[in-house]
Amino acid sequence: MDMRLPVVAIVGRPNVGKSTLFNRIVGKRLSIVHEQEGVTRDRVAIETDWSGYSFFLVDTGGYIPQSEDLIDREVRKQAVTAIDEADVILLMVDTMVGITWEDEEIVKRARRSKKPLIILANKTDNNMLENQSNVFYKLGVKDVFAISALNGRSIGDALDKVVSTFDEIAIEEKVDENVIRFAIVGMPNSGKSSLTNALLGTDRQIVTDIPGTTRDSINTSFKYYDQSYEMIDTAGLRRKAKVNDSIEYYSSVRTQQAIKSSHVVIVLIDAEKGFVSHDARVMEEVLKAGKGLVVGVNKWDLISKKTNTMRDFKQGLVDDMFELRHYPIQFISTLERRRIFKLVELVKQIREEQSKRIQTRQLNLFLEDVVARLQPPSPQGKEIKLNYCSQVAVEPPVIVIFTNHPDLIKTSYKRYIENRFREMFGFEGVPIRIAFRKK
Repeated sequence: MDMRLPVVAIVGRPNVGKSTLFNRIVGKRLSIVHEQEGVTRDRVAIETDWSGYSFFLVDTGGYIPQSEDLIDREVRKQAVTAIDEADVILLMVDTMVGITWEDEEIVKRARRSKKPLIILANKTDNNMLENQSNVFYKLGVKDVFAISALNGRSIGDALDKVVSTFDEIAIEEKVDENVIRFAIVGMPNSGKSSLTNALLGTDRQIVTDIPGTTRDSINTSFKYYDQSYEMIDTAGLRRKAKVNDSIEYYSSVRTQQAIKSSHVVIVLIDAEKGFVSHDARVMEEVLKAGKGLVVGVNKWDLISKKTNTMRDFKQGLVDDMFELRHYPIQFISTLERRRIFKLVELVKQIREEQSKRIQTRQLNLFLEDVVARLQPPSPQGKEIKLNYCSQVAVEPPVIVIFTNHPDLIKTSYKRYIENRFREMFGFEGVPIRIAFRKK
């Protein structure tokens, strides 16, 4: 069995305290908190946990049901999407204001989704205000919690209720361990859906020149040379049009879920636009999750070629993100179906590398050679000894090196060890964890 993390979305009118609650639960100031209405415009999502349950928590902009303002319409669309994608909906309301027509509209929308709905009556800072919060039972929702996002009042009780609903949510997914799961992610219009269609030989999704046309993640199973694959085509990493206060970009929940449930991730880059900061961010997210990584440079047919165009483009990628020297970079054209199945072959190779184990004897011979070539620096006049090492995990591979001073190993020496390790044992396309422990 594989577990998909539940998604919990915080929705509500502007300025009811959604971002304050979000920040209190995750313990970080990721959402902008400001008295001006509607400051949080994009969905912000992060993995968090409560009482041993992990889940994605999503903060949304304020829901303004009938506003014609362009930004308000976008905020409403984000909130509706969050409701559609969520497993549990937290509706935040304002005890000081009471029930509003916006609250009623959100309840109607949430009810149609038939998902667990919990009302959080915020700004209930004392017992006197608690009686005032009872008015929200008129909305016909049985679970109403009088809370204060600012001082933390009763938030634990509300979260206990949230996680209690997870047992009712069908989040278990049967997984065949022989199937290789890979996700295709990238910026809108990088060619994710076109790649899906080219690999399957069908036009099963709407593909246009408008970024973000593909709205849902779609899982597709297929076979290639007797190997079974499950391909996840995501809705893409969306970059909102610039607004006055330039809201920070965050990956969508859908993309995070896709990365989490995959063995290998293909990140598609638009060759015409080149490598942008958003590409680097999602690659960092893939590596942080310990997943295999393939970089696909799409629309290569549109690039005018010279003798070393491909080599220079690849070098430019590595210059922008040094870690990419350890990960395969494949130039493709989904339009002309050029080298697209090479991506699938790379996915299989990386999957084999992920599960590879190196014998302890080989590792210790390697360690002796590494130290003989270059002794670790001796900061503060202390001699550092690297005694022995062992591989303690796969997917991703984790190598533990025992030493007398683990805290004094310099970053440059750690990089030296990883480079030598990859030269000796491979692991192309796979993030490696090298840990130093006290002997």
